[in-house]
Amino acid sequence: MCNIPQSADSIGLNDRIDALTFADSVTLETPRLRLRPYRADDFESYARMWAAPEVVRFIGGAPVSREAAWTRFLRQIGIWRYLGFGFFVLEDRGSGAFVGEAGFHDLRRTIAPSIEGTMEAGWVLAPAAHGRGLAEEAMRAAIAWADRVHPGPRMTCIIQIEHAASLRVASKLGFAPYAETTYHGDPVKMLERSRPAPPQASLEPSTSAIE
Repeated sequence: MCNIPQSADSIGLNDRIDALTFADSVTLETPRLRLRPYRADDFESYARMWAAPEVVRFIGGAPVSREAAWTRFLRQIGIWRYLGFGFFVLEDRGSGAFVGEAGFHDLRRTIAPSIEGTMEAGWVLAPAAHGRGLAEEAMRAAIAWADRVHPGPRMTCIIQIEHAASLRVASKLGFAPYAETTYHGDPVKMLERSRPAPPQASLEPSTSAIE
């Protein structure tokens, strides 16, 4: 049984979380997708996705090398260990194919205003999966999980101003813009989604009898 932390705020970098137990314990399903942990055999599909020009058009603008994709791939796995949340692989439930990734991270970006300490949402789909509504479907499942398990931290995302498709997805998911800035030279919108209030301990006196 994996004890899931209630808030990312409660996890310090010096705390030890069993990566194999925790990161491998969270799997979500939607009508068309399985959101699951990363596996070593996902890497070839992962590297192909990040090398596709249509994938990176609004994410840095240049295809990601195999070497850089490997670093990113390992990062996605490691984030779970220290933050208690992260990205999921998106797997087609019908075919078992890798179709993308989605979830949350905190990359301690050099950006103003700062979003450090937030659950930054993100989604990336392989070219064959574009235009099918899968990003919204995946993120609805991920957000429902986050609202249940990590209700405390702010939930944010950053999207290039010209990326109309992702801005539409964000709007459908309840994200609203609150600032515009530049990141690595690109103009971006900063968005935030309201979170449910963390559960409060009851202040009512107990009515159970004490024997």
